[in-house]
Amino acid sequence: MVTNVQPSAVDADQLRSQIRDKYSEVAREPEKGFHFHTGSSLAVMLGYSEERVKALPSSAVDSFAGTGNPFEFGDMKPGELVVDIGSGAGFDALQSALQVGPLGRVIGVDMTPAMLARAQESADSMGLHNIEFREGLAESLPVEDGTADVVTSNGVINLTPDKLGVLKEIYRVLKPGGRAQIADITVQIEVPQSAKDDIDLWSG
Repeated sequence: MVTNVQPSAVDADQLRSQIRDKYSEVAREPEKGFHFHTGSSLAVMLGYSEERVKALPSSAVDSFAGTGNPFEFGDMKPGELVVDIGSGAGFDALQSALQVGPLGRVIGVDMTPAMLARAQESADSMGLHNIEFREGLAESLPVEDGTADVVTSNGVINLTPDKLGVLKEIYRVLKPGGRAQIADITVQIEVPQSAKDDIDLWSG
């Protein structure tokens, strides 16, 4: 067990600014091409069925930039309340909204206004009324205590320097017995402190 983990020296506000800039580009110009995969080809690569991808509008699919598939752990159940951290263009949140049905509810949280606008556009085009998108941070979720049946996240926690803070927030918003379904990037070796302190490695 690691006991003396050193925090990174990156400035959290500066890091968030760089990440917002990058993902604003992904929202506005998804066809531009980035150092990471995006869109429907990525979704299929990560195990989403073509049927599920085609059920969503291009406004949600084209700007998808996840790192895994949180639905590999199971689908959402009818009537559940789901919180999606780092909801981006809404790819996973919209799928959850279809699964929980009219008696369920989905709250997508993202810190990038351009992504929030794209996600809302997608929800409106699908006529979904059981989903809302809120601007906020993973480390400080704009969600009430003990309200979520499920928390999902896809490729976002790795971008936050305060991962313990994010996990505490997930615990805070979950109901007793609730569950988290998280897809993300992990490494099997310790990251050198010099890398943790390099903001360009975080945002790039």
